[in-house]
Amino acid sequence: MEQIEQYIEVLRDTHIILAPMLFIILHGIRSLFFIPVVAICIAGGMIFGVIPGIILSIIGLLLSSIIFYGLAEKMPSMTKRLIKMKAKIKTNDKHLSTGQITILRMIPFIHYHLLSFLIYESSEDLRSYLSASFYTVIPMAVIYTTIGQSVVNFSPIASVAMLASLIILLFLSRKKSDRVSVCEFLR
Repeated sequence: MEQIEQYIEVLRDTHIILAPMLFIILHGIRSLFFIPVVAICIAGGMIFGVIPGIILSIIGLLLSSIIFYGLAEKMPSMTKRLIKMKAKIKTNDKHLSTGQITILRMIPFIHYHLLSFLIYESSEDLRSYLSASFYTVIPMAVIYTTIGQSVVNFSPIASVAMLASLIILLFLSRKKSDRVSVCEFLR
């Protein structure tokens, strides 16, 4: 584990300009690789620290928003798919406020680009879209980047305890109908 941390520090220190640029680009193209936004923000906190990680995450998320806006303008098929997704979660046609979208962005299981689409629908132009996007990504970047920095400071015992508690929580939250006896499992 220490070797990985030393390698990351050497990589970060020797590529002082390249590493942040690659991180920002990764934010921009993360949806192509199905990487959650939360994972990248946490990685930013682990690699760059809190303040630089927050700044880089905000820049990267804004790049992602610009790419989304461009694609939404050029690809009506993508917007049709997002309209169908929106219809599944919203019963009325009222627009969500920027504050509501900000709160929803902090929930890791909500589709990031669906929320971007809601901002896109309520925006008049690229400038108003980017302004709303900027305000909605700040709390998310701050919270998850801070979590990433906190994870680095955990002791190995605390990390193992957290992992064990997550495994126990997953075990306890499974469907109760999925019980398999040891005999059935060994067959």
